[in-house]
Amino acid sequence: MRAAILASLMGIGLAFGAVAAGKDTIPAKQLFGHVAAPTAGATRSIGGYARGCLAGAEALPLDGPHWQVMRLSRNRNWGNPELIAYIEKFSADVARDGWSGLLVGDMSQPRGGPLPTGHTSHQVGLDADVWFVPMPDYKLSAEEREKKSAVSVLMTGRLSVDPRKWSDLYPRLLKRAVSYPEVARIFVSAAIKKELCQTTGSDRAWLRKLRPWWGHDDHFHVRLDCPPGMAGCESQAPPPVGDGCGAELDVWFKPPPPPPKIPPKLKPELTLADLPASCRSVLNEGLAPGAAEAAAVPLPHIRPAAN
Repeated sequence: MRAAILASLMGIGLAFGAVAAGKDTIPAKQLFGHVAAPTAGATRSIGGYARGCLAGAEALPLDGPHWQVMRLSRNRNWGNPELIAYIEKFSADVARDGWSGLLVGDMSQPRGGPLPTGHTSHQVGLDADVWFVPMPDYKLSAEEREKKSAVSVLMTGRLSVDPRKWSDLYPRLLKRAVSYPEVARIFVSAAIKKELCQTTGSDRAWLRKLRPWWGHDDHFHVRLDCPPGMAGCESQAPPPVGDGCGAELDVWFKPPPPPPKIPPKLKPELTLADLPASCRSVLNEGLAPGAAEAAAVPLPHIRPAAN
C-alpha cells in the first residue's frame, strides 16, 4: 500500500513537471480563460487585437446609469480604461438621443489574451460587443442576463435588414458609436452596411469606419485605437478612404467559391510562445508557479490504492 501511495505521489509530481515543461503546447485560451482577476499596476494593452494580452485591466461595472452587462458568467467585462470611458460616454450620449441604454456583451478577460470561445480578437481590452436590443427599463436578473438572447435585425437569408425590426434609431445609434476619435472601426453585418449605404444622405463620412464582417446581425463590435503613447500596443491599419459602399461592399453578396478539393489544414491554436513575450509575465503575475497551467490541464485522476 505504501508503495502504491508513493507511486501516486510521484505521478502527481510528474504531471506537474510535464505541465511546466510543456506549457507552450497548451492553448493560450485555456491559460488566460482560467485567470479570474487582473494584474496590479499600470494598464498596458500588449500586442494586437487577435494576438495579445492586457495588464492592469479595469472592470466595467455590471450596472451603470445607461448600460447593463450581459453573460456575467463569462467574466468578460474587462478592458483598457479607454474602453471603459468610451462605454460610459457613448451610453450617456445615446440615452439623450432616444436609445434607452446599452446591453454590453463581451469585452475582454481579466488579463486579456485569447478567449476560450466566441472570438479571435478581444485580446487587448480595446474591443466590445454591444447588442442591438436596447436596455430595458428595469435591472435584469443574473438569470436573465444568461438566458436573454440578442436579436437579429436581418431578414431570413441575412441579405437585408428586416423592416419590421429596423428603424431610424439604428442609424442614429451607429452614427453616434463611430463619432468618437478613439474609434478605429465598428463591425456590422454586410446587410446592415448595405442598408446604411442606400439610405444615408450626403453626410457619409461616418460610414467609413463601419466595416462589414460575418455574424454581426444581432450586435455590433466596437474597436478602439491603441491609446496614444502606449508602447507595445498594435493598432489596426485605418480603413480605406471612402464610405466603403459600392464595389467594395458588393463582394460580400457574391456566391462563395466552391470549397477546395483538399480541405485546408486547421491553424494551430495560439500558445504563449505566439503572444508578445511580456504576456507570459502578465499571465503569471501573482499566481503560484504553474498555477495557470495546472488549472488549464486537468491532472490524471489518482485512484486510492487497494487494501
